[in-house]
Amino acid sequence: MIAASDEIGRRFAEIHPAFDPQAALVEANRCLYCFDAPCTAACPTHIDVPRFIKKIATANLRGSAVTILESNILGSSCSRVCPVDVLCEGACVLHRYNKQPIEIGRLQRHAMDYFYRSGRRLPFTPAPDRAAKVACIGAGPASLACAVELRKRGYGVTIFESRPLAGGLNTYGVAEYKLRPADSLREVELVKSLGVEFRFGVNVGGDVSLDDLERDYAAIFIAIGLGPPTPMKLPGEELEGVVDALRFIADYKTAQTIPVGRKVAVIGGGNTAIDAANAARRLGAGEVYMIYRRSEREMPAFLFEYEHSKLEGVQFRLQTQPVAIRSAASDARRVGALECVRMELGEPDRSGRRKPEPAPGSNFTIECDMVIPATGQSRFLDFLSKCRGVEVKDGCVVTDPATGRTANSRYYAAGDCVNGGREVVDAVAEGKRAGLGIVSWLCGAGW
Repeated sequence: MIAASDEIGRRFAEIHPAFDPQAALVEANRCLYCFDAPCTAACPTHIDVPRFIKKIATANLRGSAVTILESNILGSSCSRVCPVDVLCEGACVLHRYNKQPIEIGRLQRHAMDYFYRSGRRLPFTPAPDRAAKVACIGAGPASLACAVELRKRGYGVTIFESRPLAGGLNTYGVAEYKLRPADSLREVELVKSLGVEFRFGVNVGGDVSLDDLERDYAAIFIAIGLGPPTPMKLPGEELEGVVDALRFIADYKTAQTIPVGRKVAVIGGGNTAIDAANAARRLGAGEVYMIYRRSEREMPAFLFEYEHSKLEGVQFRLQTQPVAIRSAASDARRVGALECVRMELGEPDRSGRRKPEPAPGSNFTIECDMVIPATGQSRFLDFLSKCRGVEVKDGCVVTDPATGRTANSRYYAAGDCVNGGREVVDAVAEGKRAGLGIVSWLCGAGW
């Protein structure tokens, strides 16, 4: 159950608040409505950006929302969480004239908020039911997008999800100040309104076997995301107060059972680490340190996320490597400090980033009572090994990029288990392509 809290709502005020109607109208009229629309090309789901903005400018908000939904059924969440600075807004032609790009994300949100306020009537209905059914494993953005394409064409879809709620990282893993669980779940309800069946609390491979799915469904779509956090293998990792970033974010969004520390150390340099650090600050931590072993230049987080985190009051300890988590003097079971070593950057490694090496004799400690690792996730390799004929390379499912089809013609896949962990909009785009790929295969097979 989602925990409702006015305090959480206050602490997690959105960083990109909604437009009021007049401001949206003014912003929409700044758009040049480019015929070649580089913003549309930059969007992984290829929303017709000039078209939906033109409809806002002519006060046709429902038409604007319909334009968005034709390309992206999760247009509301993507308007909030997409890294627009490096996608649609980053491609805006106004950059060429040293002008502020159109705020495409906020305009998209304006149209989608109207859609949900006004009764969320979809512009399409499913085709007559067909005999074939498809099983989707995982209820994240990729499965939701895939399911919509299948239902539009009359195919039955059942989504199996091990957790109590659908939405994947939109519900559980995106920072509250970007996307609230309720906003994610209303999109799930929209998908459900098309006749998609959800089965929650079901582990495929345990509660339901793959043999069962192969018997009952014509095709199987894999969108299981990534696995549990990768252990850091640090001494003291078992101490109370060590909480991985995704668990920390999911808890404060849905349960609020994990108390935040007074002094928090977040380990990692990606966007999830940034989200966890910002959340700790907003939840009341007096000091939050972000520990990253390379420099600012090599940090995988988006630059705008990094700059925003500094405004939140997060303190960065760059070229710093944790070596041990130390217990508190007052309680040997709890975190008391993080021991670190200074790093020096050498030649670039295979990733192209300069390889960090510890500086001898540079060990020091950071006093903290909570440590949040955000250093990557494992893969569900054991499960994937049971999917007959599905090829896995470097921990990721190998698919045809155009169709999402695996080496087994009945299995398709998309999302983080294929791309290794990208943006929500990428999962939606891949899920759509896979859905259409499944439709093409089913039609060719005579279903």
